[in-house]
Amino acid sequence: MAPSSFRPDRRSLLRGTLAVGAGVALGPVLLSGSAYAYTWSRTLQQGMTGADVTELQIRVAGWATASPGQTRVAIDGDFGPGTATAVRLFQSAYGLSADAVVGPATQSQLNALQQSDGSTVHFDFSEFTDRVSGTFDGGKVSAATAKENVRRAMYKLEALRKKLGNTPITVNSGFRSIAHNAAVGGASDSMHLYGTAADLDVPGVSNKTVYQKAETCGFSGLETYTEDHQHVDSRADLGRAWWWQDGTI
Repeated sequence: MAPSSFRPDRRSLLRGTLAVGAGVALGPVLLSGSAYAYTWSRTLQQGMTGADVTELQIRVAGWATASPGQTRVAIDGDFGPGTATAVRLFQSAYGLSADAVVGPATQSQLNALQQSDGSTVHFDFSEFTDRVSGTFDGGKVSAATAKENVRRAMYKLEALRKKLGNTPITVNSGFRSIAHNAAVGGASDSMHLYGTAADLDVPGVSNKTVYQKAETCGFSGLETYTEDHQHVDSRADLGRAWWWQDGTI
């Protein structure tokens, strides 16, 4: 992936996939300006299935594994062993009982990471929109799908931020339109075109450290840390093969 030539001004106050393809049903619909405190109607645990399990999987996808490994949480609505592992790691990181039972305390912590528009507490949709149009239009999926992919990526980035010691993350490039991607020399099938990718800068933290922590967050695409930014994406959720450019675990 070629790095974007655009680098936005850093915010004075920094607020810092899994991705879906064009033909896959989205999670809960995001309505502009609407409240988005997810209503958990039951305690969840291994063996259960349903739309609420799907939402849980989206929110714990960044806790796929405790050590570097090409492991991802399947967003399939089936609470299996992989989801249970991710829940335990999430619970442990936030000082909860690591029992893989998603009751009121865990649900409250999951909801503490969300914003009213569907974004997450440390990331805004505006950080991920196309740098030219300021929208999610013009990519290889619909704007709604790109935005949902971004929402899913945000939860992985929340996990990465937590694993980096709650260090703010700057998103230099998120979703790109086909035209903008071509203008900056991006690959013709860049994951940025689907909203599943982000190019990151973490002030005070080396790209190698970011890369190594990202290896535990379920990211299936990682550009080498020798670039001037750290690229992460969720290409496996689009049916692509894993691509960790460093080549080591």
